[in-house]
Amino acid sequence: MSSQLKLGAHMSTAGGYYKALDRGREIGCTAVQLFTKNANQWAGKPISPEDVKLFKGSLEQAGYTDSDLIAHDSYLINLATPDDALWAKSLAAFGHELDRCAMLGVPALVTHSGAHVGSGEEAGIARIAEGIDRVLSERPDQEVTVLLETTAGQGTCLGYTFEHLRDVIGGVSEENRRRVAVCWDTCHLFAAGIDFTEEYKYERMVESFDRIIGLDRLRAIHMNDSVKGLGSRVDRHANIGKGMIGLEPFRFIMNDPRLAALPKVLETPKEADMADDIINMDVLRSLIKD
Repeated sequence: MSSQLKLGAHMSTAGGYYKALDRGREIGCTAVQLFTKNANQWAGKPISPEDVKLFKGSLEQAGYTDSDLIAHDSYLINLATPDDALWAKSLAAFGHELDRCAMLGVPALVTHSGAHVGSGEEAGIARIAEGIDRVLSERPDQEVTVLLETTAGQGTCLGYTFEHLRDVIGGVSEENRRRVAVCWDTCHLFAAGIDFTEEYKYERMVESFDRIIGLDRLRAIHMNDSVKGLGSRVDRHANIGKGMIGLEPFRFIMNDPRLAALPKVLETPKEADMADDIINMDVLRSLIKD
């Protein structure tokens, strides 16, 4: 599937990791995001050799390549925290997430930068960079890339500006920096106050990202509309074209040749039958110009 449009959704691993790939294939995903463990728990059940075998077998059967896959880490991890005990716990959990990706052959792990909880943005950014650098240094032979996700900026969460992400990347040692990149979330960008609702505004956003970080570091996009308005700082996802962003900005993304090779993954509201994912993917495909 690597030569096709990489469009898909976050898929459940209920019943086994390979089930995420099977579910994705069933509804026409050409990209899949998954959790390697319960995102609301610190510890995860060990990944067995049988898990790996089934996952890689399903990967081949479904026609996916590893470049069609991304994982998302636990919501409990806070690499920006000033609390030493929580930071140590977060580093350990983050490292385990990377290890689990490596075992399954998933090449990229999306992470929220974290919240500084009162220590200040500068201190929080330095803490994130130090933590990522430390965890990657402990895994010198691992090739899993860390994808810093753009955030809505709720509370004291960091990562809601491109400058935040630039400073995190810049704070990672040069030898590890090649393993750190970025994942856009369209809902988060909009909620953080980045307006890309008109073509010139979209171009301004892309040019700004390229100047501040570099488009070569953009490796994935979460395709989500926003329940709340521009600059709301509220992280609530809506179905494509049904929120405050509207359809047109997604047309810009879907037709931008600079972004053509990137996995574009839905994190929109969904029911167990995944019908919403099918509808949202159909809407996004319909925006592509012939």
